[in-house]
Amino acid sequence: MSRNVCDNTDFLMFKINYTPFLIMPNYSFFPLFLYNFAKIIVFSQYSTARIFIMNSRILFFLFIWITAATQTDAFNTVVDSLWVRQHYNKREVMIPMRDGVRLFTVIYEPKNHEVCHPILMNRTCYGVGPYGDEWIRLERPTWALYAQDEYILVFQDVRGKNFSEGVFEDLRPFITDKKTVNDIDEASDTYDTVEWLINNTCSNNRVGVFGISYPGFYATAAALAKHPAIKAVSPQAPVTDWYRGDDTHHNGALFILDMFDFSYWFQFINNAHLWKGEYHLLPTDNPTEIVKTDAYSDYLKMGPVRNFTALLGDSCKFWSDMVKHPDIDQWWEERNIAYHCKEIKPAVMVVGGLFDAEDCYGAFTTYNAIKRQSPDTELLLVEGPWSHGTWSRGADGSLGDIWFGKEADMFYYLENIEFPFFSYYLNNKGEKPMTGALVWQTGENKWIEYEKGWESDCSKTPFYLQHGGGLGNLMPSDSTTDYVSDPMHPVPFIGFPVRNRPTSYMTADQRFAQNRTDVATFTTPTLDKPIAVDGAVEAELFVQISSTDADFIVKLIDVFPDDFEYSDEINYSDRWTRNHAIMAGYQMLVRMEVMRGKYRECMELDSIAFNATSHDALRQYEFNPSKPMPFVPQQTTKVRIKLPDVAHTFMPGHKMMVQIQSSCFPLIDRNPQKFCNIYECEENDFQKATVRILHSKDNPSRIWLPINRHITSGE
Repeated sequence: MSRNVCDNTDFLMFKINYTPFLIMPNYSFFPLFLYNFAKIIVFSQYSTARIFIMNSRILFFLFIWITAATQTDAFNTVVDSLWVRQHYNKREVMIPMRDGVRLFTVIYEPKNHEVCHPILMNRTCYGVGPYGDEWIRLERPTWALYAQDEYILVFQDVRGKNFSEGVFEDLRPFITDKKTVNDIDEASDTYDTVEWLINNTCSNNRVGVFGISYPGFYATAAALAKHPAIKAVSPQAPVTDWYRGDDTHHNGALFILDMFDFSYWFQFINNAHLWKGEYHLLPTDNPTEIVKTDAYSDYLKMGPVRNFTALLGDSCKFWSDMVKHPDIDQWWEERNIAYHCKEIKPAVMVVGGLFDAEDCYGAFTTYNAIKRQSPDTELLLVEGPWSHGTWSRGADGSLGDIWFGKEADMFYYLENIEFPFFSYYLNNKGEKPMTGALVWQTGENKWIEYEKGWESDCSKTPFYLQHGGGLGNLMPSDSTTDYVSDPMHPVPFIGFPVRNRPTSYMTADQRFAQNRTDVATFTTPTLDKPIAVDGAVEAELFVQISSTDADFIVKLIDVFPDDFEYSDEINYSDRWTRNHAIMAGYQMLVRMEVMRGKYRECMELDSIAFNATSHDALRQYEFNPSKPMPFVPQQTTKVRIKLPDVAHTFMPGHKMMVQIQSSCFPLIDRNPQKFCNIYECEENDFQKATVRILHSKDNPSRIWLPINRHITSGE
């Protein structure tokens, strides 16, 4: 695949140490950079001179990147900033909603009015800047294909954010039965926006909506808007369920390292002052800036969650609401948009990253919800070996120490998957996209098409935990594995000091945990044939604990051969600069998930709401989730943990490993190992617990793996 000058800048940009600061998919996702840059300017503890030195490289490469031209295989036109200004107009408008609230919207429209153009829209809570005379960089790879094909590109601040009027609400609940103009939600705001756009632009009356992360939630809502002009929607890493698996909680356990500072930033830093560079108008005393040495040590010093809450006071609305709802209840369930994916008319392409640290759960859950609740929808799932959003902002075929391949990079995705999808449904160009699933099989490192849908070729197979740390298909003999979990000395989530959460932890080497006495490890013999695991993994543990609560973290790991090394061709690829990790014996994390023990009976999705195919079934519906349950000390209890889907082949010569532990800090907040409201518990509530894992004929602890027989058998 040919590349132009942008290849060189991509290499520079994507492989320097500042990747998390600089790579964004579009300006609706730009806050990742702004967040870190504003922290440097407003909150940094360093002197001015050190700030300048530390960030001169960032600004230098940012300048190169945002001014680079882009030329793709699909077109001969070179798109640069001059071309964009010559061919596009920008206008900023306030679009009225049915209740009178006006939403700030930026429209980039082709100057060519001799033909009508498709509309591609992104609605976001992160700001649609730059505002005023400055423009979004439409010459960047994310937008260049659409600009070349003369799309009308629309960006909107959602209700209550930045320059839009109204009141913002996190994950605004979908209203099934709208009776008055005041019954508004994100679907109705999308409908009203589209209605205005098709009447006030030179459009072909075909609209597509997409978004990544939180904007992915708004894309899902757009699919529910029922406007006839909306023809294609792409929720990408969509925020879906903030209690079971996205961002804030996983199975009731708080992902505190991500959410503590994000909650403050999202409410107080993510505003128009940030976009306009008015840093002097931003708060200068950020209470979430607590890391002085490393995250593990400083978060441990902070103590229980109540101390983090005290630092925020009552200023952060979402955090305050969250601690008022420690257990899953009606408040959480009515914000779960996965219950409302019914009667969807537009074509839908759900996109996710297999190693997305934030919303891996959301992509698979959204896909499954649409497949089940709206079976007639033209639906495609795309899953690649990507971290959060990188399919549109810099994926280069690798993540951390692991190499996947160039066909998994950003350019391949944009040119061969995303652009053709919208081009067909919005512009009547190209071949009709496939339905089903297109998934990158890690391990084998290739795309695999599933015409019948994801998981269609798999059967669940048990791998039993065995005496002496074994893992295999044979029923175990009667034995147990014990460890002591001490919340005052929790297991770290990564093997080296960090100040924040690196995206690469999702594939990171787990050798640091193998010899810890508070981690139980089970390993297969060396494999003599490939084992392809494609779908949702489920751990079924039979445990006895000495306390009334505990967390259970399950990790699925690929153990590389002792003589493994990448070839020189990969080591010195122009798309990858390795960190010189020792790959021999590498223990690659394939998937990890936590279950907060007291919620072991609470995490199933509401079967009525999730399986219903009509919105009528949810009119005035009340959710009634199960209540948390304490453990009875020393009583055998079954704990089931569903891990997000995987698509990975364990190759011959490798081993499969499972690790079980009860802490993963500070990624996940500590469980005091006492049945209580963890958001309110005191320091003296934390206690050690002995965890016993049973593996016997009567209590066969096991991991259920969805084995793809076609790949495993070589068909």
